[in-house]
Amino acid sequence: RALAPPPERAGARPRKATGERRMSADDLKNQGNACLKAGDFDGAIAKYTEAIGVDGSNKVYYSNRSAAYLSKGDASAALADAEQCISLEKTWAKGHVRKGAALHGLKRYDEAFGAYQTGLKIAPGDAALTRGLEEVRRVRAEAEEAAARANNPMAKLFGPELLSRLAMHPKYRSWLADEGFMAKLRNLMADPASVMQSGMNDPQMMEILQFALGMGGASGPPGAEEESAAPEPPAKEPEPEPEPVRELTEEEKADQERIARAQEAKGRGNALYKKKDFAGALAAYDEAIAIDEREMLYVNNKATVYFEMGPDHFDEAIALCDAAVEVGRANRAPYASLAKPFVRKARIAKARGDYDEAKKQFMLAQRENRDKKVEREMKLMELERKEMARKAYISPELAQEAKARGNEKFRSGDYPGAIAEYEEAAKRDPQDAPIRNNLAAALQKVGDFQGALKAVKKAIELDDKYVKAWAKKGDLEFFSKEYHKALESYQQGLNIDETNALCRDGLQRVVTAINTSSGRDEERLAHAMADPEIQRLLNDPVVMQVIRDFQENPTAAQQAMQNPGMMAKINKLRAAGVLG
Repeated sequence: RALAPPPERAGARPRKATGERRMSADDLKNQGNACLKAGDFDGAIAKYTEAIGVDGSNKVYYSNRSAAYLSKGDASAALADAEQCISLEKTWAKGHVRKGAALHGLKRYDEAFGAYQTGLKIAPGDAALTRGLEEVRRVRAEAEEAAARANNPMAKLFGPELLSRLAMHPKYRSWLADEGFMAKLRNLMADPASVMQSGMNDPQMMEILQFALGMGGASGPPGAEEESAAPEPPAKEPEPEPEPVRELTEEEKADQERIARAQEAKGRGNALYKKKDFAGALAAYDEAIAIDEREMLYVNNKATVYFEMGPDHFDEAIALCDAAVEVGRANRAPYASLAKPFVRKARIAKARGDYDEAKKQFMLAQRENRDKKVEREMKLMELERKEMARKAYISPELAQEAKARGNEKFRSGDYPGAIAEYEEAAKRDPQDAPIRNNLAAALQKVGDFQGALKAVKKAIELDDKYVKAWAKKGDLEFFSKEYHKALESYQQGLNIDETNALCRDGLQRVVTAINTSSGRDEERLAHAMADPEIQRLLNDPVVMQVIRDFQENPTAAQQAMQNPGMMAKINKLRAAGVLG
């Protein structure tokens, strides 16, 4: 139950109770306080939850429920309620106390420290916040010390365990009564490295060092008799007498027998359900309910059967889910059990295509019992919902209408308006390559060359035989001074249609720009060096040898250029501006 009950609608403030409802909520809170004092944490949580249902704007109810969750050992739920408490009133010190305590319980000590510090900025000197801060500081220091000791082999050897080992040893246990020895031993445990350096002349310390390091002590103190190294067998402690088994009352025996018969009927129902014998399964579950009406899961299992029987039985399944929750609340069912009918209702809503209702029911289930599987199911449902919405939006007819409006705006010089229409057309028909090409043209007009290039690449991806897209791609690369790429794009277009004027003129324009360029063009060179293909060519030892041969051995360079592949590589480097 890590989630606090949500407001009645998304974005709404929690309802405030007045008059009779306020009194009712306070009565529930007082009942929860009584349960908390008596150690009945589940009862306290239930009462505080009812109070929140009446008045979700009262920070005290969330604070008290946070305390109950923490007492129960559910620090995650305690943290959720503490954060809800703070969201209702950020300046209330107790909300920060609750948050710090919950984070402490989760062993997130740094965050707990921060939570208490935040609270002390709001309420300097607050006793509860100060105590919490000091306790976290102490526990954090102990945890850091323990971690350091765990990672330090010397600390492990000379830690408190050494005393236990010495006390169990038949020879060394008598040394522990010697105050002088104990003083040296304490120094050894506090600073092993120092004692190992300074205690080389102390036979007693040398023997203890050997023992600690697992090398074995050779002898006792001077004059002492050699003692047997065999450890004395530990005295066998008397086994505790078994506690007398309390005999069940006749009423308790009858109740156990009733539960067993109900479970047997449920088991038969489960087996029949797996065989798709829905009528038999329902009869078995009805038998279980008749035997033990206190168990909500029997009712929930019936709902599952009706769900499997198909849409015509969904209403019956929903009614049974609601009945299961009523039975569960009346008999204090576990939170995990209470969550199941809400999950079932969510799946029914999803099957009906009502994603808003499905999400609502999933959230109610998570409020009862947070479950990672349900959380994943919710995320998958949201992805499915978005994909269905996208597909439902597709309409080639409306796409052509939007494209026509975009063409009109483009011709009138309203390029932002044209972009909006083309983007709408692309959503309506994602597979139409000309729409993407028109979008690229409009984006180019407003100077968004990267966006235009992305759009035209998508057009080519959709239809690699679309010559206009290759021509547009070449134009964009030409304006970006990526002449080597523009050459390839225009040539791709001409390979599809050798008479295409756009590609033919574009190719001529690029060749002229390459041949007439002089000096070092930093922008062009920067684009080239960012191209992985150019980098690959410059790291090719054969290509680099040919480039050196142009300076050192022109004859060899000319021979290499007879190879069409090498000529294409050198021409690409020239087009990119890397070679003059």
